[in-house]
Amino acid sequence: MTVQENRPRAAAQPVRWAADAVATMREGARVRLDYSAQSLWRVDRMIEEIRREGAPYAAIESELRGFGAYAGEVIARQTGGEWWATGGEYWLRTPEGRLWDPIDEARRCFGGHGSLRLLCRDAVNAGRR
Repeated sequence: MTVQENRPRAAAQPVRWAADAVATMREGARVRLDYSAQSLWRVDRMIEEIRREGAPYAAIESELRGFGAYAGEVIARQTGGEWWATGGEYWLRTPEGRLWDPIDEARRCFGGHGSLRLLCRDAVNAGRR
């Protein structure tokens, strides 16, 4: 097992994926993402729209990873969380010690069983308890 790494090294890849998602949404869909919790409504809707269009998972896997990384960056900025990496998998660790998997949540959204907006809400609220 790989030793866990924290920012800045573990964050480099998800931060890049998130930035790519922001650029793609701005240029391709003309949707502006500003790293706010409210912007995750737009991301959830975009994933739902892609799912309804019947896109195969393999065709949008990297976009989902970018959307998940974007949600992770929103959570990190809202909570002071940090990206952690082990064996090529990335999680977000919030200050109270909980691990969140926004990249997998984006995949769940595509399957119709998740919400990046709600994941962010839960992560932010967990830190307030």
